[in-house]
Order: sequence, then C-alpha cells, then structure tokens
Amino acid sequence: MTIPAPTQESASADQETFDAEHASFEDVFGHLQCGKEGLTAEEAGRRFERYGPNALEEKKESPLLKFLSYFWGPIPWMIEVAAILSLVVEHLDDFVIIMVLLIFNAVIGFWEEFKAANALEALKKGLALKARARRDGEWSDVDAARLVPGDLIRLRLGDVIPADCKLMEGDYVSIDQAALTGESLPVNKKVGEIGFSGSIVKQGEMVALVTATGGDTFFGRTAKLVASAGAVSHFQKAVLKIGDFLIFVAVALSILLVGFELYRDIVVKDAWNYRDIINIVQFVLILVIASIPVAMPAVLSVTMALGALALSKKKAIVSKLQAIEEMAGIDILCSDKTGTLTKNLLTLGEPVTVDDVDAQHCVLAAALASKRENEDAIDNAVIGGLKDPTALLVYTQENFVPFDPVSKRTESTSVDGQGVRKRYTKGAPQVIMEMAGLDEAAEQKAARSVDEMARRGYRALGVAESADDGATWRFLGLLPLFDPPRDDSKETIEQAKAHGLAVKMVTGDDVAIGSEISGQLGLGTNLHAAADFFPPDADVSRLPNEIEEAVERADGFARVFPEHKYGIVKALQDRDHLVAMTGDGVNDAPALKQADCGIAVSGATDAARAAADLILTEPGLSVIIQAIEEARKIFERMMSYTIYRIAMTIDIMFFVVLATIFFEFRPLTAIMIIVLALLDDIPIMTIAYDNTRINESPVRWQMNRVLVISSILGLLSVAETFGLLLIGKEWMTLPHFQAWIHIDQDMLRSMMFLQLVAGGHLLLFLTRTQKFFLSPPFPSLVLTIAIIGTQIFAVLMCGFGWLVPVIPWPMIGLVWIYNIIWMFVIEFVKLCLYRRFDQQDRHLEQLGQSLQTRG
Repeated sequence: MTIPAPTQESASADQETFDAEHASFEDVFGHLQCGKEGLTAEEAGRRFERYGPNALEEKKESPLLKFLSYFWGPIPWMIEVAAILSLVVEHLDDFVIIMVLLIFNAVIGFWEEFKAANALEALKKGLALKARARRDGEWSDVDAARLVPGDLIRLRLGDVIPADCKLMEGDYVSIDQAALTGESLPVNKKVGEIGFSGSIVKQGEMVALVTATGGDTFFGRTAKLVASAGAVSHFQKAVLKIGDFLIFVAVALSILLVGFELYRDIVVKDAWNYRDIINIVQFVLILVIASIPVAMPAVLSVTMALGALALSKKKAIVSKLQAIEEMAGIDILCSDKTGTLTKNLLTLGEPVTVDDVDAQHCVLAAALASKRENEDAIDNAVIGGLKDPTALLVYTQENFVPFDPVSKRTESTSVDGQGVRKRYTKGAPQVIMEMAGLDEAAEQKAARSVDEMARRGYRALGVAESADDGATWRFLGLLPLFDPPRDDSKETIEQAKAHGLAVKMVTGDDVAIGSEISGQLGLGTNLHAAADFFPPDADVSRLPNEIEEAVERADGFARVFPEHKYGIVKALQDRDHLVAMTGDGVNDAPALKQADCGIAVSGATDAARAAADLILTEPGLSVIIQAIEEARKIFERMMSYTIYRIAMTIDIMFFVVLATIFFEFRPLTAIMIIVLALLDDIPIMTIAYDNTRINESPVRWQMNRVLVISSILGLLSVAETFGLLLIGKEWMTLPHFQAWIHIDQDMLRSMMFLQLVAGGHLLLFLTRTQKFFLSPPFPSLVLTIAIIGTQIFAVLMCGFGWLVPVIPWPMIGLVWIYNIIWMFVIEFVKLCLYRRFDQQDRHLEQLGQSLQTRG
C-alpha cells in the first residue's frame, strides 16, 4: 500500500508519478503537454476521456447482499439448520421462534452499519463543486468534476481548491489545509508551490495549473487509503471461534446420539421403521435448539446497544457496535494534538522586549499591525493578548498591508487620538530585526530568544514601529505564540495511564512544538519526525520489524501525513497492540478506519466521523476514559454470558446424550427442552443491565481461557445433573424412599427439568464475576428479578403440573437444596481456575519483562 509523498502526484491514468512542486514550469508544461494559455474545450474533452472525472471512485456494496451476509457464518448456520429441521418435522412454532431470533440479529447488525455514514461519501462531499477555469482563452465556471490535468484555474478567497495544482501567477495565497495535513495554522504559499485538493483559500488570489485530479490527488490517495483500511473486529473473531466450538460439540454428540439410537433400533431390537427415523430427527432437533445459542448474537448485540446508549449520555456516539468491545481492550491511544490535547486556540505568551519598552506597548503595536475582521488566527491571538482591549479604540487604522510570503510581515498605518501618525509591523523575527537595523549584540540577543522559543515549541513574532515615513524602524521585541494544552488534558492522560493505556501524540506540527506540549502533559519528549520512519517509497502496511519496534518505543510523532498515521496504527497492530486513534480531519480518516477503535473528536469533519467508530461531541479526551470504563463493563457482561452459555450447552447436550446411552432414558420431553431454552435465553438478555467491575487493565477475548473455564464448569454441571438423575433412579428402587415421596419416570423428568432451570441460573450468578459470587458488585436488580421470576415460574410449572408432570413440593425443595450445595462446589472450582490463570499471566508478564530488559 505504497502512497506517493504529498509533494508528488500521479498525472496520468497509468499512475506515473511526477514531482510537480520541484519541477520547473517548463518541465511541468512539457509533462502535461499544455501551456500558459490553458486548454481548448476540445482538448479538455479528450483528457476527460483519458483521466476520468475529477471525483473519488465510488464502489457501492449492494444493501441486499450486505443484509444477507448476516445469515452467513457458524452460528447463523446452526440456527438455520435448526429452522430447517423444524420444517421437516412440521414444528412450525419452533420454526417461527428461531427465524424471528435470526432475523432480529441480522436487522440489528445491518442497521448499525447502515447508520454509520460512508467515509468515501463524506470525503467526496469535501470536494469543490464548481471551479473557475480557462478554456479556449476565456475564463468560465465549469463543474469541478470536469477538470483535467493541464487546466488553468483561478483561486480566490473562500474557494475549496478543486484539484492538486501548481501555483503559477499572483503574489500569494494563504491556504487552510489542516484537514489534510493536520497543521494548526493556514499555510502561506507562493508561485511554484502546490495547492492540495480539498484545502480552502483563506487569503489572496492566484492562477494555478492543475497537475492531478480525482483519485490521483493527495486528497484522492487519502480516500483510497480509507477504502483499503480496516481490521476484522476481535468480537467477530471471538464469535466465530465460539461458533466453531459449539458446532463441534453439537455435531459430535448428535452423531453419537443418532448412531446409538439407530444401533438400538436396527441391531438390538430389529424393529426399525421410518417413524423411528422421524422420532430420532425430532428429538435431535429439539436438543439442538436447546443447545445452540440461538439468542447469543441477539444477547451480545443488545448488550452492546445498551452500552452505546449509556455512552451517548456521556457525549460519545457509537457508530459501530463492535467498537465497544474493541475499546475494552485498547492498550495504546494515538492522540492528535491540535484541538484534542490542546485548545486549538493560538495564545500569546509573555513578550520579550528590548531596552525599556513596556510589554503591553509591544503587544499594542502588534495589535495595530493586525486586522480583526480578517479572522486571522495570529491577528486574533495578538489582539486577545491586550490586557485592555479598549486601548485600540483611540487609534484609527488608515492602511493595512496583509501578510505575504515574500515580505513575511504585516504592516499598518494608524493615527492615535492626538493625531500622531505611525507605522506598525509584525512578522518573521529575522525580517523585523533587519528592518530595524539592530547592532550585532542586540541582534544576537534577540536571535537567542527566538531559538529558545523554538526549542519550547513557540512561534516567534518580531514587532517594530516607525514614524510616518517608514524610513527608520524601532525594534520593540518578540511575541511568543503557542497553542496551550487543554485544562483537563494532563489529568486525562494520567487517568489513561492508570487504566493501562500508553498515549502517543501524533501531530502534523513540527517536532519542537509537539515535544514541548508532550513534555508538559507528561507524555515524554521522544517525538520523531514521521519521515524518519517512513521513507517516501515505503509500503506503510508492511514495515520491517526494526521500524515497527521503533514506532512502538516512540512517545509520539510529528510532521505526520495521512499515510504516516495509517502506518503508525498498522505497525502497532502488527506488534499485537489494540490501537485507538483520535482525529478530526480528512488526513485522519485512513488511520481512524484502520484503528481497532477510531475516535472522531468534537468538531471533526464528515470524513473523519464517517471513518470513526466513536464520535465525541465534547472537546478533549476525558470522555474517552469514561467510554473505556463503560466498554470494560460491557465486555465483562459479554464474557460472563459467553462462559455461561457454553457451559449450559455442554450441560444439556452431554446430559441428554449420556442418559439416553447409559439408561436408554430420555430425561426431557420435547416441550421441556423448548421451555428450558426460553427460560434460559429470554431473561438472560437482562445481563446487559448487570452491575460489574471495571478492570484496571485492558481486556481481550482470551478464547483458550474462555473455552477451558466454560468447558470445566459445563462438565461439572453435567456431573451435577447426572448425579441428580442417579439419585432419582435409586430413589425409585428403594421402597422406604418411595413410601415417603413417590416418584416415577415422568416425575423424574420434571425433576431434571427443574434442576436444569434452577442450576443453570445459579450458574449465571457464578460466571458473572471472577471473584466469590457473594462479593460486590452484586447482581443488578433487573437481572435478579428476571432470574427469580423464571425460577418461580419453573417451580409453579412443576408444582401444579403446567406442561410437565407434577411433582411433590418436598421434592422441589430437595432439588433446590441439591443445587445450592453444588453451587458452592462449582464456585470453589471456578475460583481455583481463575487463580491458576492469573498466576500464569503474571509469570508470562514477568518473563516478557525479563526478556525485554535483556534485549
């Protein structure tokens, strides 16, 4: 995924690169086969056929195919097989229930993706719609989409530059290209330099030669990078692994059960007929329905949707549900500087004046060399530095010369209240010092001050004043300008570190500026220019190991372009990090889409918001910490449900199969299994409201741990259920027990049904926390009421014989006592398992630190 540097563009359909900025106009004219007069309409038409429209290439995915993709995958396959089997045996009620759950999950997923605006569409909206071009020797308005390389265009105040172009005629233009490059101030450009498509003209007017259009522009290459960026979410990978595991268990046990039933009917009984096959298929169907987590995708989606609602109340809008799960595991946060860590408000520092010049007089002189209505960031900062803004009211500005890249200064002529006329100027320190004719000692002193400001990341302005004729100038001093950190940035970064996150600054500004702000915020000063890591011809998606390691060690990066940001995220991901990336501009869109969690900060462009997973509606990073805390809560809920559901699947499947094989006894009827599935899954959706702890460090899907813990808990549950079956079988053969409470095989089935309902929900109380289940945080009221409600319903079913054979109330009490005893047995094993895994994690962490120290 190699992208040419921003000063290069492809000027032909075969992607030939040409450095238009550093080439002479003769070479550019020769390369583009054009001249200073522009193109004829006929030639422009031919070139349009060759280069295509000046627009981003659009590849739209069929909404129907996108929707149908939600019916493809391990868990959807399992659910669809169950639905087909329901039709085969004419269980239409089961078929309807299963299809409703399947479609419900697909609609949720499709709607969430449909809501998220398309990043390429947003980028496309950023392009200019009309352009002023010279065709057949005359200037006229043409559709920006019809521009071709070789066209002459005119750029004026407020124009969105419609294509990459080489500035050809005029004094200068001031261009705001922050959305492309991340620079915090407009850039002044003169003849021979390049204007990038999508940037905005703030001052000046020039004629320019179009050098690249459409996808070959700097803007277009960014869009291509957005289209190719993106990583498969860890949530999707986890669900696939869970689905694979459950498919294996369900298929293996179903084959075993079918094989046993056929062997018994054909070989042992020698009384097989087609109705036996129907009965076997029917029973396997019901068992599969109960075992397959039909509601699992819906439960996880609802859990994340409720989390998204909670985040929206904290001023964070989730555009992709999977981002919630990804955010819980984020261990590196790459943060933009301007407007995110800083106020994006140029501020005047303490002036450095000469001789006995008063600091406020120096600021006043600079303010008089400014024009408020121009809305220039530097002018506003200078005027804002006046302690008494009314001081300007006694002056009348007669003339104002705006900044241009040649003179590198502004100048005004103003008259004070006494009629005294003076000139004031501010601009590049070297220019102002030369105008004032400083002696060697004064010049060296001022130069040292400029160097010191530069080291601290400040921009320096020289200020001088003159009598009316402007023949001699008096140097007044230097004004430092900087974009200060937000008031809450340092505290937020400390909170991020406390949550196990490493924060790296990624900025388009210079290294000195970035290092100063980074140091103030406690991020470290080991910032590097991005070009040091990414050579012009480097494939940013496949960096050498040594570069990836250097990216991992760096505190941050400066002078960053879009492909650099993408490369930084990709390098960190290749080092097994989960990366969050903040941004607000077009330049951030590729990295936002590639990141595990892209975060569009407050005031972000449409392109950034469309590419992001999380959109902040308030400035700063503080809401990100709240979002991470909420995400980790949601992750814990999803984890507890997943462990519970796998364990219950193992419990039901193994128990039914083993009971059938060893005792030739079907312990559950079809209606019991269906009701059991409903009582298990429907109330479990309330787990989305459960109270849970906030993990102090990033959390990820550790599938080996999840499968081991859930399998062991599931096998213990099988032992628990099978144990009750053995007790029931023994009870039926002992006269003195039968004399006390009589039970038969039908009543034994009701006992097993009640045990699976009660034991299953008691198991949920265990899986919802890694600590002792009676320690805080306690289950939420909603979850507790839902579980108690289903338990009461199951007890009433058994006690009054609703849909199941009635059993005596003392037997119901014994089943509950039995389950509670086993609850503490399983809890003990669970605590031992987590303790063992924690010890293993600490050992691996210490080993990794030891190896890193040696390295």
